[in-house]
Amino acid sequence: MTDSEKKIKSSIDNNPEEIVVEMQHLKKSFGDNDVLKDINLFIKKGENLVILGQSGTGKSVLIKCIVGLIEIDNGKLIIFGKDISELKQKELIKIYRRIGFLFQSGALYDSMSVRENLEFPLRRQKDSMKKEELDNLIQEALHEVGLDEAIDKTPSELSGGMRKRLGLARTLILRPEIMLYDEPTTGLDPITSKEISNLIIAVQEKYHTSSIIITHDIECARLTANRIIVLKDGVCAAEGSFEELEKSTDPWIRSFFE
Repeated sequence: MTDSEKKIKSSIDNNPEEIVVEMQHLKKSFGDNDVLKDINLFIKKGENLVILGQSGTGKSVLIKCIVGLIEIDNGKLIIFGKDISELKQKELIKIYRRIGFLFQSGALYDSMSVRENLEFPLRRQKDSMKKEELDNLIQEALHEVGLDEAIDKTPSELSGGMRKRLGLARTLILRPEIMLYDEPTTGLDPITSKEISNLIIAVQEKYHTSSIIITHDIECARLTANRIIVLKDGVCAAEGSFEELEKSTDPWIRSFFE
């Protein structure tokens, strides 16, 4: 067990009621490629956890395991105190409905307007909702991300930053308790990247969400992280605050912050 993993285990043991997601010796391989070899981590209620690591280290695979897009091979994945391997399909669906996922691409429906993109998840999960209530939720969600005037546009008419905002609004409209962000600032200019990072902070403060943020953007990590984990060779190689890791004596860890 690495020093990082010992620190993580100690925090879990001392604060079990605060943990919303926990991974114990989690493994995931694709053929002969062992992507996640022995992952031990947790996220606390209301915390923004940033995960850093070089390309191909399994950062996106890790969060896709949490939301059920990828099935783990071994180990334990515990969400809201429940081992998902012990849950039936109906119980799993209830768990996953409490998790929001902001895809790197936004995963928007280009054939739908902004309004229709936001209506889609509401109609799937809240089919008994009245039109007035639905419209109010859509307007509120767009206002939160600064897209009030874009309601009747299509995603193709939006800039990259606006598409990210729309993807976030569509995720937040269902009020998830856990947010998973996959490279939320990729492809954006520095000013728009900072705006997205500030939105992530605003979401945490307003809804007290627990978030995992996968990023290569060190400024996004600095702004949003309460805690950072660095992945290397399929394990959690380091854990701490931005300031702690930035001052690390390990040249490889420090390289992320230079």
